[in-house]
Amino acid sequence: MAHLWSPFTLGGKPLPHRLAMAAMTRGRALPDGTPHPDAAIYYGQRAGLGLLIAEGTQPSADGQGYLSTPGIYTDAHVAGWQRVADAVHERKALLFIQLMHVGRMGHPENTPHHRQMLAPSAIAAGVDIFTAEGMKPAPIPREMSSGDIRQTIVDFAAAARRAIDAGADGVEIHAANGYLLHQFLAANANHRDDAYGGDSLRRVRFPLEVAAAVAKVIGPQHVGIRISPGLKIGGIAEGEETPEVYRHLVRQLSRLQLAYLHITHAGDEDHLASLRQDWHGPLVVNRPGRARSDIGEDIAAGVADVVSVGRMALANTDLVERLKTEQPLNEANPATFYGGGAAGYIDYPMMEAAAAQSA
Repeated sequence: MAHLWSPFTLGGKPLPHRLAMAAMTRGRALPDGTPHPDAAIYYGQRAGLGLLIAEGTQPSADGQGYLSTPGIYTDAHVAGWQRVADAVHERKALLFIQLMHVGRMGHPENTPHHRQMLAPSAIAAGVDIFTAEGMKPAPIPREMSSGDIRQTIVDFAAAARRAIDAGADGVEIHAANGYLLHQFLAANANHRDDAYGGDSLRRVRFPLEVAAAVAKVIGPQHVGIRISPGLKIGGIAEGEETPEVYRHLVRQLSRLQLAYLHITHAGDEDHLASLRQDWHGPLVVNRPGRARSDIGEDIAAGVADVVSVGRMALANTDLVERLKTEQPLNEANPATFYGGGAAGYIDYPMMEAAAAQSA
């Protein structure tokens, strides 16, 4: 684990170590999509992680799919994120806001305008979505027109500009976990026969155009992108061509000289190693369910430059200190992951308090 604690430079800015916080949806935004005031406390508490990738944040009303997720497309959103950025920067950490357009992975009842969800093709995800009236099937989305695609690219770029205006150090484009950009990459979700569908070379076009547009507006050093090759989630089932699709995508992305590539690793070690070779920049790797003892293994093996963690960071505001001193970790409470108030959000005890409670 000693490999975790060496400094690193990402996007031209220094990090004190190689451990970062991955984006995690918490469902606590205000009704208009402005981050809740407690969000500044939540992220500020975890600033010891150095690089904080904020929860999935919709770049437009069309991009929202879940209840109470934050946005970054109005002045009120910018003001809310400014408070978060100030809290993080006060503790000398970096804040990247993840831009997440859910595509078909949502429900119209959860959006401000109640319009049909957008996707590369009119194919339902086959999953249930939580709404104010309980769980409901994600409905069949509307296939995006060429105009929808152009507007969505504009929306991503405008949201990135607003994120920088809010004081964020950058944005992470979410092209993973079954959401819109991932849907374009997957043959079972993308049945288009135009320039954005068909063979693998055309299916990568939309994510590449989003990344290029965002990098042009705010500078590539302020842009990361997250992918999840082969991850079966949200109705996505990528087949034998997965390595070909992602190696082409990553080679093209590498030319943009982005701040980092963030990979959610689904288990194919050979594919991860090949993407490491194709990507000429900082690589962040996230392994869901990774054991505490294995956190630094990818860095030691040269597979990653930085590793990200989710639940451990959610439940342990002082995670770095706990790992360095081999102290016990708080267990995350799944019942408070989404929605609610301070409980399970900003009230996880630090080491001293936890020790006192045990005593």
